[in-house]
Order: sequence, then C-alpha cells, then structure tokens
Amino acid sequence: MRPGWVLRLAAICGYALLLAPALLVCAISFSAGDFLTFPPPGLSLRWYAALVSNAELMAALRNSAVLAAVVAVIALLAGGPAAYAIARLDFPGRGAIAGFLAAPLLLPTLVLGLALLLALQPVKLAATWPGLVLAHAMVAIPFAVRIMTTAFGAVPKDLEEAAWTLGATPFQAALRVTLPIAAPGAIAAGALCFLVSFDETVISLFLVGPRLSTLPVEMFRYAENRTDPLVAALAMTLIIVALAVVLLVERLVGFTRAVGRN
Repeated sequence: MRPGWVLRLAAICGYALLLAPALLVCAISFSAGDFLTFPPPGLSLRWYAALVSNAELMAALRNSAVLAAVVAVIALLAGGPAAYAIARLDFPGRGAIAGFLAAPLLLPTLVLGLALLLALQPVKLAATWPGLVLAHAMVAIPFAVRIMTTAFGAVPKDLEEAAWTLGATPFQAALRVTLPIAAPGAIAAGALCFLVSFDETVISLFLVGPRLSTLPVEMFRYAENRTDPLVAALAMTLIIVALAVVLLVERLVGFTRAVGRN
C-alpha cells in the first residue's frame, strides 16, 4: 500500500471518529420513543415539534442569537483596529499586546467564568445583558484579532504605499485599500465570533439569572432533569446552525481567502 493511501485511510478513520457522535445524536433526535435510547424504537418528528413549542428554549434561543450578533459586531470593532496595528505597524511592545489579547484563550473557561462573576457582581452587572455581552466579547475578541491579523498581514504593503504616493493619508489608505482586501477575513472572524458566543456555556452558567438565560445553559438544565430525545433534537439544531454559518462563509468568500492565503 502506497503512503498516499495510508494517509487517506487515516484521514477517513479520523473523520469517522469525529462524526460518529453526531450521527448517533441525529438518529436519536428522530426517535419516536420517550427516552434517550439507541437504536430508536421508531422514527418521528415529535421531538422537533416539541422543541418549537417549548417557550423557555425558544426564548433562550432568541437571547443567544441576539447576544451572539452583538458580540460579533463588538469583536470586529474592537479587534479590527488591534489586528491592523499588530499586522501592519511597527511599534514597541507589539508582541506583548498580541500576547495580552490572546490571554483569555489560555485560561480555563471555569476560572474565567468565576473571575468574571466576582468582578461583575459588585457592580451589579451579573445576570444582565451588558454583563453577558462583556463576558462573551472577552472570549470572542481574541479569535477576531487572530483571524484579522492574518488577513491584514496578507495584504501587500506596496498597495498602501502606492496609495500614499497618490495623495492618500495613512488612514485613507487603510480604510479604502487594505480593509476592502481584508474584508473576507472580517466576515470569517465575525462568523466565528458569532459561533463562539452562541455556543458558550461555562461562562454563561456563572452569569445568567432566572430572567435572562442562553440556549446552551437552558439545554444543560434540561438535560439535568429530563432524559427524553428533545435534547438530541436541540443538539442537532445547533449543529445545523453551526454548519450553515460555516457553509455560508465558504460560499461567500472561501476559507482560504478569508484567512489571507492564496
């Protein structure tokens, strides 16, 4: 067997290992039974209908969608200029700033969630929209900075210099030349930040309240108290949403172009 076939076989086995749990959840989500069992006793859409009619989960879904959209916008507005400075400018402490912006990714989410609770509770921001937005943005901004730094770094500096020679200021060159070329990276960064916020569970568990909750938290609470396939239907819905966002980015700009690679 040639080495190429060995690598392909290893890749197929790896994909199968990763996709097996999702396929199992998919099968259970269409179960006609009342419990999480495999194989399902029959096939039915009853749990998807029950999901749509569940007021608590639908309210949490709306909260998560709005929260993720706001966090994605904030991450782009805050991370974009930082990424441009790191990728295009030469100044003292650039590496230290890049490391500081990536620091939230190095901390366990359990520790980060507890720290945020201790910091936000005294100022009465726990279980509030501003508190959740701030906490999720802290986790999402490093992803935006990482992707957009790569996208900005892939834009040739000669284009900005040519704009300068034609009379454009550095700000105008960055806004009218560099940013449009790096726009696919911004789209990919926004999509990733949306998914990061939408799926965030551990930090949200520390900061939600009885009147403000997110979908992953409600899903966690539901699975604690019930063993019916509705949670599998909800899991499949989340997988489809994530896949739809990924396919949309690929369709619009392509991931290779989004991260600045040709």
